[in-house]
Amino acid sequence: MQFELTKEYLEAVKTALETGENISVLEQINDLHPADIAEIFDELNSEEAEKFYRYLDGEIASDVLIELEEDVREKFLKTLDPAEIAERFIDNMDSDDAADIMAELSDEKKDNVISLIKDAEQASDIVDLLNYDEDSAGGLMAKELIKVEVDWTIPRCIKEMRKQAEDINNVYTIYVVDSKDKLIGTLSLKKLLLAPAKSKIADLYDENVHWVKAYEDAESVANIMDKYDLVVLPVIDELNRLIGRITIDDVVDVIKEEADKDYQLASGISESVDSSDSAFILTRARLPWLLVGMLGGIFGSLIINQYEDQLQIHPEMALFIPLIAATGGNVGVQSSAIIVQGLANKSLGFDGIFARLSKEFLIALMNGLVCSSIIFLYTFMVKDNISLAITVCLAMNVVIVFAGLFGTFIPLMLNKYNIDPALATGPFITTTNDVVGLLIYFGIGHFMYIML
Repeated sequence: MQFELTKEYLEAVKTALETGENISVLEQINDLHPADIAEIFDELNSEEAEKFYRYLDGEIASDVLIELEEDVREKFLKTLDPAEIAERFIDNMDSDDAADIMAELSDEKKDNVISLIKDAEQASDIVDLLNYDEDSAGGLMAKELIKVEVDWTIPRCIKEMRKQAEDINNVYTIYVVDSKDKLIGTLSLKKLLLAPAKSKIADLYDENVHWVKAYEDAESVANIMDKYDLVVLPVIDELNRLIGRITIDDVVDVIKEEADKDYQLASGISESVDSSDSAFILTRARLPWLLVGMLGGIFGSLIINQYEDQLQIHPEMALFIPLIAATGGNVGVQSSAIIVQGLANKSLGFDGIFARLSKEFLIALMNGLVCSSIIFLYTFMVKDNISLAITVCLAMNVVIVFAGLFGTFIPLMLNKYNIDPALATGPFITTTNDVVGLLIYFGIGHFMYIML
């Protein structure tokens, strides 16, 4: 059944926390999915949240902590002492989730929590994971997995798997390693169950296995799992030793974060922010590109001022300034968005910049011919001015071609120099095309009125 957080339900929870009455409402919360409980938690203040957590069972409390919004979780962790974090939460988490939580603590508090973790092996795993960049395969992986050695017999394999499975909630794949712990393949559970007891793993395992090195960036991991439809991906070190696994839920988070970041960049927001952030942080994120847009507007006004005499003689040209600027901006954003999408999902192939520009030139030319023909007919019929009709028609065509080429070239160049190409899909493209579009429009207008 789908849970829906209503205002009435939230008020019942808050009342129970405040008065201590109708506690059954709080006790029933443990039956909800952790993500639904986290949704309730996000709506509580600090005092209510602290009381609320006392009613959650240990494992559920840990799962809910992972589901919380990052800023909410950070505030909540500050209210907890190291012993409670270690015993109530970290002890009930997988190593990757535990490392994510630890990364949000101050250095002093982090050291205190690690010293209080009862399981020495888990503490070691967490420390190891904290050494990896959070946006790398090592930063995404969990240490918990099931592996068997290639020279084991079936009975020993099953015995060892039972021991390892105690610390794992979901068994996706059985990995096969050699005596030096190097990953050499995977083992099918079906083959394991149907094989004679005297068989060895060497006779059953599959050598075809996709893997990723620990230092690979998170986006590459997501692309590999998407390309091969994987739900889990093993991670190896420089010596090809198996050191962890990445599950699909972690990759979904990466994809979502990357999409959010690209969307914000395309919208002219220069850093990752959330609606719950402070006014100062949101202003700091938005202001840089607003200033860029304002600067573009200033340049646009200077261009119009430069051709003020021309506008006084032919004031009808002013009617089409918004059309030229808007069309150039729209075409540029379309072109750059397609290129950025292709770069993100690796669908562009091996075409060079010249090949991409040639294709975009053809597309822009066809779009330009259609749009300029329409605007020519409209201008001529409405204004009955052949000079104006030709000027707007030519300017529209040139602006569309330029905007298409510019919107293709910029993200390709940014990507070549390892700069996020999503920067090219928002205000930068729009502002540049506005300014250049006005230059083209007035330049053609000046030439046409001299000629005609």
